[in-house]
Amino acid sequence: MTDDNSKVTPIRARRACPECGKPSSRENYPFCSSRCKDLDLNRWLSGSYVIGSKGDADEEGTGEN
Repeated sequence: MTDDNSKVTPIRARRACPECGKPSSRENYPFCSSRCKDLDLNRWLSGSYVIGSKGDADEEGTGEN
């Protein structure tokens, strides 16, 4: 058997790290390092990232009537 890695298709395609833009690593996918991974987690835990809901938009509209 030959050791030809050119025929192996990766399960996940490499993409840019969402924090810094460097190529992602397999261990920290989709991030490039544990530092970028921790930065993203900190943003979620501190409330910097928020996922809105339709209920929020409805509540704002009811106060105007």
